[in-house]
Amino acid sequence: MSSTVKNPPSPPQWQDLALAQEPQSLALDNIKTQLDLVLMALESLAGIGSESMLQAAKELNLESLVKDRVDLWRLRQSNPQRKSQGGRKKLDVEEARALVLISCHLAKQHQELIRRAVALLEQLTAQQRAPHQAALLGDYLDAFNNTYEERMAESESFSPDLLTQIALKLLIDLLFYSGSNGHRRLWLALLQQK
Repeated sequence: MSSTVKNPPSPPQWQDLALAQEPQSLALDNIKTQLDLVLMALESLAGIGSESMLQAAKELNLESLVKDRVDLWRLRQSNPQRKSQGGRKKLDVEEARALVLISCHLAKQHQELIRRAVALLEQLTAQQRAPHQAALLGDYLDAFNNTYEERMAESESFSPDLLTQIALKLLIDLLFYSGSNGHRRLWLALLQQK
């Protein structure tokens, strides 16, 4: 008597993340980097960690691609801009799809916080005040800058002003990724990376 192992069903959103053709190596490197930055922005704003990401993978039936902390760490280490820790792994398209769904699932869970942060940013911009003057934005920017400096290779170091611009753009992007069809928006944005 033989038994077959069934793969868990893919989440319904999986079909929205189709590819016309496989990304080339440079495009895949850009996708890896952008996905890691999106997750870093979520970590910095909402204080989420690997447990939240693994829980999201479980809720989305993606455990076959992201089983544990080591798998997650290896996927995040696939970002070519990260400091090399010896565990770098080639990210394949299926894993990129999984990280897109996990990122958008977490963004949706923290949508209220993201909306509040973006509203504060709009308010401060209209008043021509620096984002750091609001505690929520200041904490986010400090956490993002510190995390970036800690994890990224020195050759990829940016000035504090440029890091602030990157963090604020990611914050606004998170607002779009937290909405309905956010996973599709993120996927299309990744595929349009040069």
